[in-house]
Amino acid sequence: LNYTEIKDYAWYDGNNNPRGTKEVGKKKPNAWGLYDMSGNVWEWCEDWYGDYRNNTHTDPTGPAGGSDRVRRGGRWGDYAGGCRSAPRDNDSPGGAGNGLGFRLRRSYS
Repeated sequence: LNYTEIKDYAWYDGNNNPRGTKEVGKKKPNAWGLYDMSGNVWEWCEDWYGDYRNNTHTDPTGPAGGSDRVRRGGRWGDYAGGCRSAPRDNDSPGGAGNGLGFRLRRSYS
């Protein structure tokens, strides 16, 4: 996905008027058929946040505990480059806001 295509897949500051969260599924799905994996709201993750910006490992393991959890994917008020799966930030589990959500998952055996 490049910056010229992101408007078709994600809500971000360049295409979000009126500003705020949007109904899921109004944009195109990604290559795996999943909607809203980027933009709209940050995705709340189970992982504890650890600062590993200078870590050279691929897929590093985060800390076993901490005070903040990871959030990914950007939100409706972020610039296009911040609305991808790679950007990560942190937030307190007790925090609240209009730019944070979560995704249910189901395991298959």
